[in-house]
Amino acid sequence: MIELSAITKSFNSGKPNQFTAVDNVTLVVNPQQITVLKGPSGSGKTSLLALIGCMARPTSGRIFLRGVAAAVPFQQEGMESVEITSLPERFLNDIRRSTFGFIFQQFNLVKGITVLENVMLPAYPTGERRSDFRVRALALLEQFSLSRHAGQRIELLSGGELQRVAIARALINNPSIIIADEPTAHLDSKLSQEFMAIVGRLKGEGKSVLIASHDPIVFDSPLIDRIVEMRDGSVVNSRSCR
Repeated sequence: MIELSAITKSFNSGKPNQFTAVDNVTLVVNPQQITVLKGPSGSGKTSLLALIGCMARPTSGRIFLRGVAAAVPFQQEGMESVEITSLPERFLNDIRRSTFGFIFQQFNLVKGITVLENVMLPAYPTGERRSDFRVRALALLEQFSLSRHAGQRIELLSGGELQRVAIARALINNPSIIIADEPTAHLDSKLSQEFMAIVGRLKGEGKSVLIASHDPIVFDSPLIDRIVEMRDGSVVNSRSCR
């Protein structure tokens, strides 16, 4: 479970051009559910995802992760939660790698290297043996019908194939939480529906999925458990879909 308490993220604090991207957000994201952050561009969705995923720190407020004790080296056995907002950067890196898998709007795949190498990239800093995560990466490519492309450079793939590579990469470290930022923005309707089918499978495997989107194919999907509506950096509505 993810718990946010009065989270604010401001840029250029104290200056005339101060901008508040996330404004006093208090929210609980339940485990093993699909939660959608819905709102127009500039509503704070992406900034909030970055804070939850340990890619940025809030200006104020606290974020708790529950059930991630194994990801925090100094955490005592039996502790149920960790406040990530006060952790040193090296521990945030550990949590980010082991707990979260990220799917970005632009995919952020690395050109000039193969599909297999792109999928394996997030596993290198973990210290795991390359042979072990290579086997896992090949299994993910098989799962997403991408095995025949394993040795191809990433720029030779279609949009739908790129999306599946991005999902495989997000899963390489077996994260419990998947964060997806506008994942269907560059996909047609058919590929967007295929993406949601994959998300449904991930939920069935026990993963939590947090998606920022203003795509009706996403937030109108019957797979969604909760919709959190944002505007001007604030949560204006949060409702269960079940």
